[in-house]
Amino acid sequence: MIIILKDGTQNEFEKGMTVYEIAKSISERLAKEAVGGKFNGKVVELNTKIEEDGKLEILTFDDEEGKKIYWHTSSHILAQAVKRLFKDVKLAIGPAIDNGFYYDFDTDRPFTTEDFEAIEQEMNKIIKEDYKLERFVLPKDEAIKLMEEKGEPYKVELIEEIPEGEEISFYKQGEFTDLCAGPHLMSTGMVKTIKLLSVAGAYWKGDEKNKMLQRIYGISFPKKSMLDEYLHMLEEAKKRDHRKLGKELDLFSIQPEGPGFPFFHPKGMIIRNILEDFWRKEHIKHGYQEIKTPIILNEELWRRSGHWDHYKENMYFTEIDGETYAIKPMNCPGAMLIYKSTMHSYRDLPLRLCELGLVHRHELSGVLHGLMRVRSFTQDDAHLFMTPEQVEDEILGVINLVDYFYKIFGFEYFVELSTRPENSMGSDEDWELATNALISALNRVNLPYKVNEGDGAFYGPKIDFHLKDSIGRTWQCGTIQLDFQMPERFELEYIGPDGEKHRPIMLHRVIYGSIERFIGILTEHFAGAFPTWLAPVQVKVLPISDKHYAYAQNVYGRLLENDIRAELDDRNEKIGYKIREAQLQKIPYMLIVGDKEVEQGTVSLRSRKEGDLGAISLNEFIEKILKEIATKAL
Repeated sequence: MIIILKDGTQNEFEKGMTVYEIAKSISERLAKEAVGGKFNGKVVELNTKIEEDGKLEILTFDDEEGKKIYWHTSSHILAQAVKRLFKDVKLAIGPAIDNGFYYDFDTDRPFTTEDFEAIEQEMNKIIKEDYKLERFVLPKDEAIKLMEEKGEPYKVELIEEIPEGEEISFYKQGEFTDLCAGPHLMSTGMVKTIKLLSVAGAYWKGDEKNKMLQRIYGISFPKKSMLDEYLHMLEEAKKRDHRKLGKELDLFSIQPEGPGFPFFHPKGMIIRNILEDFWRKEHIKHGYQEIKTPIILNEELWRRSGHWDHYKENMYFTEIDGETYAIKPMNCPGAMLIYKSTMHSYRDLPLRLCELGLVHRHELSGVLHGLMRVRSFTQDDAHLFMTPEQVEDEILGVINLVDYFYKIFGFEYFVELSTRPENSMGSDEDWELATNALISALNRVNLPYKVNEGDGAFYGPKIDFHLKDSIGRTWQCGTIQLDFQMPERFELEYIGPDGEKHRPIMLHRVIYGSIERFIGILTEHFAGAFPTWLAPVQVKVLPISDKHYAYAQNVYGRLLENDIRAELDDRNEKIGYKIREAQLQKIPYMLIVGDKEVEQGTVSLRSRKEGDLGAISLNEFIEKILKEIATKAL
């Protein structure tokens, strides 16, 4: 058989060879690192026999699909260890996730982190025992009988929900058997280093009406050094937690009277206003016009837009004059109405309408997380209306604007293209046109991307931008969504050069994603030490004693005159204490004034980054900091 490998080379192999055997024939090292394969687009196990010509990619832990195989097997090792140690435990589900794996257990005995040591020891024993993962298939009635005999009611429920005729597979390792579709590693011994991280409550099937289960999270790697690096990153992430820093730096709070609804304090509002002002200036430069649409609009509008059918469970409702109204979860229908309020010519297009729009979405209390997952937030939305000929150039314009924004903040990023989901609206032809337009624009700027099958919006495919922060975590922020459906639903029109009415095509896009979440990401990215142009307080003036207050007041006044955000610490405290407090507040610059500075008309400059920089004239410092602010230096 002819197999095309990842690098495009074609090789001939004997029919019936396994993925592992093919990997070994290519390279001993590749076979050693291999965790699975991808044959003709389908992820398969290393012991899968290949019987026909096709494309084969050998997956390692470096591949996303490879990590999923590795972590999925690790979740089975966790479940086997827990069943050995705690006989009464009932098994629920145990998938691989973006960072590791978890398994949900039902038991009256609450797990604690103290149990982790015993569970980890048993997991390492299972790894050392190197059990083969053996896959087998059963008819539905036999599958139910097997799980009933094992006393696993959650597995029985899952099997009963599997449609008739669909394959029901299990994996056996030693004495342990689990209902699972796979794929998996060939044996438990292929997992080299494993660590349990935390335990949390989780409702069965994510429904708060169901029983609360216990979810144990874990991580595993092929090398101990990779685990050590990951655990270091977690420790660093704890220090950078925006909820902790938000409180320490007095930026925002979440009050019990409004879970999921952030309160921004004065210093947090400074950062927010800077981000919004920067956003407005750049959008004006790029030909956008700002709009504002109402927060509450009637039910009919949301039915027309498609949100009623596809998003109703995430919306809040109210009644006005006997009619149902919804608090908007998205800004797009309002932009449609503004477009429709005027007749447009092709000469008016592209029309770029942008909005800092406050939206509300119902999120379960269990998923709320500081500014990262909230119930009300401001999207930096824009809706671009265009002719078919303008589509690709408009996508390119957005890509370039997104690139400019992220570079300002020092973010690297990668791109995913998300295609048509199952729950979507519109014709196959429209979806194909929309998807091809996004692909063509990405290719024109040579921007590498990963295809994320079936993860598009219900009205169109999208490009998502994932930021990489300073400790290597990724955050999905910007998105570009091409939409043929909503202009159709709202009967939007423009008069073409032929004098006839035509339907415009629309782009939805955000760059920050939401102002609130972006502030959370920035807080963690910079560990609260915001660059000078973003810092709520840019300079702290510190007089050494009360006889230096008058001069310090003059310095403080000069800073304010130059629009430099400054504070004067005139408390009767020792200078060392004042410096330490300013450092804890992560203020970029301190200006210390004592006898020498008063006498010479200077300030003693201390930088957050560089430490003590010595005496400098106030004029020189003002010139220096204004340049740093103007260039948005990091």
